[in-house]
Amino acid sequence: MNKFEKLVDHRQMVAYLKDYLFIFIGVTLYAIGYNVFILPEKIVQGGLTGIASLFYYAYGWSPSIIIWGLNAVMLAMAYKFLNKQFVIRTIAGVTMLSVMIAVVQWGLSFIPTPIITPGEDRFMHVMIGAMLGGAGLGIIFVHNGSTGGTDIIVALVNKFSRMSMGRVMQFVDITIICSSFILFRSLETIVYGVVFTLIATFVVDYVINGARQTVQFLIISKRYQQIADDMNHKLNRGVTILEGQGWYSKQEVKVVMVLCRKYESQYVFNLIKAIDPNAMVSQTFCHGVFGEGFDKIK
Repeated sequence: MNKFEKLVDHRQMVAYLKDYLFIFIGVTLYAIGYNVFILPEKIVQGGLTGIASLFYYAYGWSPSIIIWGLNAVMLAMAYKFLNKQFVIRTIAGVTMLSVMIAVVQWGLSFIPTPIITPGEDRFMHVMIGAMLGGAGLGIIFVHNGSTGGTDIIVALVNKFSRMSMGRVMQFVDITIICSSFILFRSLETIVYGVVFTLIATFVVDYVINGARQTVQFLIISKRYQQIADDMNHKLNRGVTILEGQGWYSKQEVKVVMVLCRKYESQYVFNLIKAIDPNAMVSQTFCHGVFGEGFDKIK
């Protein structure tokens, strides 16, 4: 194995470790929201965690064991139809989720006074639980993780039918949420379950889009060379020089094109302003950029 191959393997290992670290953080956030704010309020959300909640409320069974067991059964049934990488990451994600739910539940048993008083402000508790759960799931998805559950059902149905993934997921989640009526005989519980799902979905999308949102800059300046050099060396961003022509003046111009993350935008503006305050700058938000330094093509 040459030096280049060793370097590639090292970077891949670092990337995997980074992914699993953030998956662990996401799982921890979800476990805290689920144990502290959702279970005490007897709310049933979508997914296998919702099914685990029903068994917990009805029989007192441990949610962590139910979640792991149901996922294991579904993975075993669907193994030959799913991508091996998906299966490996799902097993890792589900195991971490089950363990963290059990750990948080165990830790809460040592606190003499409950963190929240069930029923005192139910809507606020559902909102906080949904935000923590959505943020946790968003972090997991950004780092290519999976918590299994309805993801497995969606992947299978999407493989053998023309139904959209979003529609399948909505149908499954609504079915699980509505089944809580059999146990509690309460429409209010169903409404809170739907509210949880809507808020969590919004937060998931916000976290994913916020992490991946990319900005494109088109810069026209006589000092384009210095701007391009500083973009390379100070911001570590690739630069493309485009050939242009001013239609009124008929003069040739150089256009600097730069792609960067949204959070780097102000650094780009500061750099341009320091070199050429009169530069013409166009800023555009991109729906997705794939390639080196950005997202991988899947």
